[in-house]
Amino acid sequence: MCGIPLTLVLMSALVDKLLKPTMWFQHWLLKYLGNVYQPLHIKLLHLIIIVIVLLILFLAVPAFVFASIEPEWDFLDSFYYCFISLTTIGLGDYIPGDDRNQKHRAVYKIFTSCYLVVGLTFMMLTLALFYDIPQLNIGQLFKSHEALDSEKAHLATYGLGLQYGIDSKPGSDDNTHRQVVRVRSRQRDDSPSPEDPPGNDFMKQ
Repeated sequence: MCGIPLTLVLMSALVDKLLKPTMWFQHWLLKYLGNVYQPLHIKLLHLIIIVIVLLILFLAVPAFVFASIEPEWDFLDSFYYCFISLTTIGLGDYIPGDDRNQKHRAVYKIFTSCYLVVGLTFMMLTLALFYDIPQLNIGQLFKSHEALDSEKAHLATYGLGLQYGIDSKPGSDDNTHRQVVRVRSRQRDDSPSPEDPPGNDFMKQ
């Protein structure tokens, strides 16, 4: 019950640590290629490089290793196992180390488990970089409207909605008008009327 959530927490922490060097590499590409290409193209190039590294280090190379260790697997079978394992499909039709008579079976199982954890972490890192590009993140299309509505509601509470075509709270304009009228009435009571002659103040005294 607790194994899967704890594993996801561990992988999320590892992804956060791996994002720093990968983002540094992206900033390095932006620094040296920003004058030639647009930032979107540089981010796509960065994502393509990460995907190529994923294909080579976590799919192709392990497929060769599994094909050389497992007697009944060829390269396609091994590549298929690596793909369905890292994409969490996991049909269970291919299991490494299933032969009980295999040499160093326990060590083989440990290295396979480590490969799966590291491979899944790198897969999550690739997905995080994929969703970091707004043009590729479909979820941003749905979140933008919700964020816009919340921002409009926030502006309306402070009476700024009229500037953006939003109705403010009812009665806010009347209260503001009443306050202005009161201020003006006080000023009129304290200040002398322009129709009174200058001598009226002296006569009142």
